[in-house]
Amino acid sequence: MNSIWIKRVGIAALVLAAAAGFAWALRERPALIDVAQVGEAKMTVTIREEGMTRVRDIYTVSAPIAGHLTRTVLTEGDRVVAGKTVVASIHPLDPPLIDRRTEAELFAARDAARSAVGIAEAELQRVETGLALAEDELARALKLFGPGVISESALQKFTNQVENLKAAVAAAKATVGFRQAELASAEARLLQPEPLDPNGESCCVNLIAPVDGSVLSVLARSEQAVAAGTRIAEIGDTADLEVVVDLLSADAVKVRAGTKATVRDWGGERGLPAVLRRVDPAAFTKVSALGIEEQRVNAVLDLAEPDDRLGHAYRVFVEIPIWECDLCLQLPIGALFRNGDAWNVFVVENERLRQAQVDIGRMNDEVAQVLGGLAVGDAVVLHPGDTLENGSLVEVRAD
Repeated sequence: MNSIWIKRVGIAALVLAAAAGFAWALRERPALIDVAQVGEAKMTVTIREEGMTRVRDIYTVSAPIAGHLTRTVLTEGDRVVAGKTVVASIHPLDPPLIDRRTEAELFAARDAARSAVGIAEAELQRVETGLALAEDELARALKLFGPGVISESALQKFTNQVENLKAAVAAAKATVGFRQAELASAEARLLQPEPLDPNGESCCVNLIAPVDGSVLSVLARSEQAVAAGTRIAEIGDTADLEVVVDLLSADAVKVRAGTKATVRDWGGERGLPAVLRRVDPAAFTKVSALGIEEQRVNAVLDLAEPDDRLGHAYRVFVEIPIWECDLCLQLPIGALFRNGDAWNVFVVENERLRQAQVDIGRMNDEVAQVLGGLAVGDAVVLHPGDTLENGSLVEVRAD
């Protein structure tokens, strides 16, 4: 009899142990969560965009005339002095090469010009001889006019003949000069290209630095033929920098000239203070990295404390505050999630979750302003997962 009861008790104990095991296995386990406290602190909403530095006034040195540019000896970063430093030198262009047919034509034109000079000189000699004869006849006529052998009209005829021949001599001399100039032009067209003077004595134009500063870029470094207006180098003062950043047009309307900003992530240890000088009145279309067309507006800022390590076209990030609150209720934005059109959070109360709807005001990259639904000290779940729901048992994850 006792053995039967012992067996029954053992079986009952096994059944109870199995039931307890199943109950323990199926019990509600707390979810591990990270929490943050709702608190009051200073809050700032800023616009953060990528920008770049640039020299305020950039001077482009260009060729004033067409010519042959010598090799530019300056390199980027070289210091220049206004009115003294020679940026580049321009020599006259070489005459073009002459092919055989053109050369033959030019030789023929030269020979024709020489013959024309000979004809003009012969005509000058003929006219001068005629003038000498006319002057002798005028002298004899004057001797005969005194005694009354010839009339006054005959004397006037000899005088007019001398004047006409003098004019003919002057014309013949001018013709000789004209033909000689034609000959010189024909001979000049036969000139072939010659090597440039290595001493630079044939240089026509030296391009001088217009301002004190540094060479920002050399646009024409090698020796070459250039047209008038060819850009050769850019010069500017890297001590006088400004920052340009392109803002979304919706953000550009929120800022005004005189707004204080901070330049960050430029490579230095601290942010550089800056002041917004202007927002351009016109926008432009820019395609984002996601392929979305955006309307952007350039904003220009002045550095209040420039750093000499910064140079032209350096990449920076600009933070422009658009709203500030000295003391306002806030929570991390990682605690928020959408429930329909409303913002919700999970509040931890007695190791259970309570889903609460909150009214949110301003937001920045880290925190959001709480207008209602939470109080100071409330613990909210950070980055809530899809498995959490209202009333879930939770456990705060240890640090």
